[in-house]
Amino acid sequence: MVQFYRFISIFTVTLFFYGCTNYKPKKAKEDLQIAFNLETTNAEKYSKFAEAARKEGYDTLAQLFEAVSKSEAIHAANHGKILEKFGGDAGSVEVASFEVKSTAENLKTAIKVETYDMQTIYPVFIRDAELEKIPEIARSFTWAGNGEKKHFIYLRMAQAALNKVNHTNLPYIWLICPTCGNTYSISDVKAVCDFCLTKQENFIGYRKSAE
Repeated sequence: MVQFYRFISIFTVTLFFYGCTNYKPKKAKEDLQIAFNLETTNAEKYSKFAEAARKEGYDTLAQLFEAVSKSEAIHAANHGKILEKFGGDAGSVEVASFEVKSTAENLKTAIKVETYDMQTIYPVFIRDAELEKIPEIARSFTWAGNGEKKHFIYLRMAQAALNKVNHTNLPYIWLICPTCGNTYSISDVKAVCDFCLTKQENFIGYRKSAE
């Protein structure tokens, strides 16, 4: 009888650990696919906005759009890696359609997108990942959500500068953390990333003069 209960205990513990290591999130995985598609679309959208801004002679705004595009691409890559880890297909990305208008209109669109992402999308996705106890997914969503907040600030700054016709005073050099996608202007760059502690010398766009 003692041996029987010992067998049951071992079996139960083994089954528990097997279930934990093979656990696959449901809602958080669905969120990952949505976020992956969203960030991929945003990366392409902002790249096109950068081209439009450069054609209109707004080089500083083009630089900002390019920086935000790279940041979104890193968010997408992070989501995609985790998606594949949990059995998803990062190769089946769906890029949503979008319009490229004037730079002033593109800025308005970008600000709306970042506002929606940081206030609506990511808070819900983070909560889903936390409820399913998948910290890896929650971290990726948190990095992206915090990144959108930075984008919102910079885009609003660019919009105000464009309205006052002093856009040439905007930062021209931007640095992007390759780990989490955090964005910095040359004037507010840190020695290490605020989100993931990656060192500044590893940032995309890093130059000695940035120190």
